[in-house]
Amino acid sequence: MRIGMGLNYSGGFAETVAEVADLERAGLDIVFVPEAYSFDAVSQIGYLAAKTSRIELASGIFQLYTRTPTLTAMTAAGLDYVSDGRFVMGIGASGPQVIEGFHGVPYNAPLGRTREIIEICRKVWRREKVEYQGKYYQLPLPEEKGTGLGKPLKLINQPVRERIPVVIASIGPKNVELTAEIAEGWEPIFYYPEKVSEVWGDALAKGKAERDPALGELQTYVQVALAIGDDVDHMIDWVRPMLALYIGGMGAKGKNFYNDLAVRYGFEKEAALIQELYLDGKKEQAAAAVPEDLVRAVSLIGPEGYVRERVAAFEEAGATTLNVTPLAGDTAGRVRLIEQMRNICN
Repeated sequence: MRIGMGLNYSGGFAETVAEVADLERAGLDIVFVPEAYSFDAVSQIGYLAAKTSRIELASGIFQLYTRTPTLTAMTAAGLDYVSDGRFVMGIGASGPQVIEGFHGVPYNAPLGRTREIIEICRKVWRREKVEYQGKYYQLPLPEEKGTGLGKPLKLINQPVRERIPVVIASIGPKNVELTAEIAEGWEPIFYYPEKVSEVWGDALAKGKAERDPALGELQTYVQVALAIGDDVDHMIDWVRPMLALYIGGMGAKGKNFYNDLAVRYGFEKEAALIQELYLDGKKEQAAAAVPEDLVRAVSLIGPEGYVRERVAAFEEAGATTLNVTPLAGDTAGRVRLIEQMRNICN
């Protein structure tokens, strides 16, 4: 079991980088740098590459709609180059609120676009002349859509690797099926080990049945809040606001993927209440309505023996990397938690 960590969307980046170096020495294997609608991930990953030596650096996530497929490939190859082959390309659809609201781009066909983007990226990384006539992307652009002067080109530089690992963030059945078919890794959210087979088992099986063996086994990157100790139960309340944000606020009624996931986990009434409260501006009440059972199921909060048992449950359910959010007030506390996790996972 490997240990990862997602960086915060905001805050002092210089301090974050110094902390990542400490966490790397403590045993952290990979760090995910988000974009959302914050600073871009690319500049931050490039900076991290210069300040670290071993840890893998992942985008968490590049959004499908914000870069052309070839720019996505060029960016990934560049980050892989400056990090000496340590880059992992996390990619995902995000949601209509961000894509249409912040970027002004139609949120459509996430499945088809995901497949085509990854196919184009792999052509670029192999330094093939990029000729691709898909439903959503055509390279070169057909004459009727442009000047007719475009010609097939290949990447000028030799990439460090012709296959950069691709991790897809997905939770819907069709998206998960596609991920299991074409990606090196899968990044779900709110991973409930005891419900994985029920919620995602069929989708994973269908995707793996079509999977190219050259991709290797699907790597699963699971996000979990982390607190280890005999007196950490109160930190359950630290996790509730984040779950309420996603279940209640990340989308409108009927258009919230995270709310749908909570329903599929068996929390239909609770999910409806959380969303109603959150969209009504009652964020504290929404957080209080998040069931403790759900928080505990998707987190690692408790005494070391309990955390060890839960790590085994995550591993049994298919997790290969735990992307932890250490619940501690300072760098020393977060480093200590990573060291404890390293001992548990070894």
